[in-house]
Amino acid sequence: MSEDAASFGEVDREAQLPGRGAGARRTLVIACGALAREIVALQRGPLAHVDVTCLPAKLHNRPERIPGEMRRKIVENRAHYDEILCLYADCGTGGELDRVLREEGVTRIEGAHCYEFFAGATDFATMMEDEPGTFFLTDFLTRHFDRLVIEGLGLDRFPQLRDDYFKNYRRLVYLAQFEDPELTLKAEAAARRLGLAFERRVTGVGGVERFLTRLERATPLQPSERWPI
Repeated sequence: MSEDAASFGEVDREAQLPGRGAGARRTLVIACGALAREIVALQRGPLAHVDVTCLPAKLHNRPERIPGEMRRKIVENRAHYDEILCLYADCGTGGELDRVLREEGVTRIEGAHCYEFFAGATDFATMMEDEPGTFFLTDFLTRHFDRLVIEGLGLDRFPQLRDDYFKNYRRLVYLAQFEDPELTLKAEAAARRLGLAFERRVTGVGGVERFLTRLERATPLQPSERWPI
């Protein structure tokens, strides 16, 4: 699948990102569509042989559906791979995703949400301690800010609700995965639109890469383990 296809398929559709070449083990990563571009970038390097399937990012609006969709993809693909990994945080499933993964014998990246595994658990905790009223954007959320935040919250139709939704927020922190001046301008505009102070922190994709490159280990993690971020 091309990068362009990955970018416009992030929200609504499943995306298939086949690896190039063969590794020691046949590995599938089942990921959130919000991570499609990050995965495409990693597939250019040491993870070129890893196959990836992305579930639609819009599932974040219905987190109760994520565990069932994850189980469906695991069952569909189990016979074709030596190992399947989950590139989702808990993502609002209230532990239900972990229950499914335990039953299916699949390991996921550590974290409650992608903000935590992009920033790293320690840095994320520090940011929240410094300012609990922090609203986060990633590259994905910045690209789709109007659709997922403005339209998703009905602010395009009822802009007066902004102060009700965001009255307890003080700042917007843009966690940037890649250097992209255009996205930075969009994130700054988003902060102004929400009436929040703006900060930008470059996280890269190190947390995701560390989780996925552990595939090269001779002994896979057990399903009950979590890979630290």
